Amino acid sequence: MDRRAILLEPDDIPKQWYNILPDLPKPLPPPINPATREPAKPEELEAIFAKELIRQEMNQERWIPIPEEVREVYSIWRPTPLIRATRLEKALKTPAKIYYKHEGISPPGSHKPNTAVAQAYYNMVEGIERLTTETGAGQWGSALAFGCMLFGLKATIYMVKASYYQKPYRKTLMQIWGAEVYPSPSDRTQYGRSVLEKDPDSPGSLGIVISEAIEDAATHEDANYSLGSVLNHVLLHQTVTGLEAKKQFELIDDYPDVIYGCVGGGSSFSGLYWPFYYDKISGKALKDVDFVAIEPTACPTLTAGEYMYDHGDTARMTPLLKMHTLGHEFIPPPIHAGGLRYHGDAPTLCLLVKEGVVKARAYNQVEVFEAAALFARTEGLVPAPETAHGIKALIDDAIKCRETGEEKTLLLMFSGHGHFDMQAYEDFFEGKLPPYEYPKKAVKKSIEKLKKLYPWIMQLPY
Repeated sequence: MDRRAILLEPDDIPKQWYNILPDLPKPLPPPINPATREPAKPEELEAIFAKELIRQEMNQERWIPIPEEVREVYSIWRPTPLIRATRLEKALKTPAKIYYKHEGISPPGSHKPNTAVAQAYYNMVEGIERLTTETGAGQWGSALAFGCMLFGLKATIYMVKASYYQKPYRKTLMQIWGAEVYPSPSDRTQYGRSVLEKDPDSPGSLGIVISEAIEDAATHEDANYSLGSVLNHVLLHQTVTGLEAKKQFELIDDYPDVIYGCVGGGSSFSGLYWPFYYDKISGKALKDVDFVAIEPTACPTLTAGEYMYDHGDTARMTPLLKMHTLGHEFIPPPIHAGGLRYHGDAPTLCLLVKEGVVKARAYNQVEVFEAAALFARTEGLVPAPETAHGIKALIDDAIKCRETGEEKTLLLMFSGHGHFDMQAYEDFFEGKLPPYEYPKKAVKKSIEKLKKLYPWIMQLPY
């Protein structure tokens, strides 16, 4: 009988995170202060971020030590299993071997606590009493509530309004762990109130909710801001996933041909593929592994966005980041994959897409839920709507392997379970999910406004 679950011992939890910055094909374009048009200085970020996280953000060292206090918390659920999806293989009649790294076993149910725990720890060490953050589908918010609880910090979480009402039990989970949760746009911040004045029925977006969380942190001395994706320090914390997966493939004497993951900001996918990218560029990879990022057609940042400088939030509080963007004022349709409704993406991921190292695809939510249902009916696990995007791409390629006879090894980032997403599945089975496609006119308008706002942006030498 084939071995389905490949397990590691607690001592196998990585002792270092992998930092991709020194191994990129070209230097990462720096964040830009729009007021000076110059690279943002580290001290400009100290008003809202822990100093150690700022150091990690710009660190050029390849390996960053993981504090023992963080590894101890990781041991609650790590190492996570690598599972072979033999039942899915059989259903697809594919010669491909399908594996998934199961991050849904963490207490919050996703990969997000890999960085939430680390960020809460570093802020605790520096004497911060409260963290503010945004959350889309609620996975990041629940992870930060979990991390803050363990290290004695308060958590204030602004949740995208569409998801706040679609997924009420995510809000309840955050409250169980002691967090205060507000639907965004809210009346708690100046920016939130300004959005509501223009559109009282705004469904919110990750761009809006980031602005509210940053404003809260910037206007209160006891608080710092915590981001769940996009920035370098967030992605490097997630590499515990890929580092474990490498060890697990060594145990079965195999290696992936293709790695898949959903992308909203890019943290879960990057956490899995970064260590394999390091193998590839250092000549250690056993195969010429491909990396495939998957996003929704309703918010197709990598596949249809422009690669240019833009703000990470709607209120323009963040520095300008070089990334694929749909424009910071673009508000995506209210798809159930709330964690993928972001106008930008991690600058490291965008650079590698631009360089052709990472490939990107987009699917609509109807075909994504069809893939999710097939996965659940074969493997038993119910995927989060975000995770289901990666499943759709993997299934498509497994079917191609059936047609060509190729015996590829396919690896999926199973970023989280869908136990709080029953409304989404109910809507799918009742035929209520619209297959939102690329909102070309809305994106064009948003990009044009960005270029008009900063006419010098295309002349930056990065």
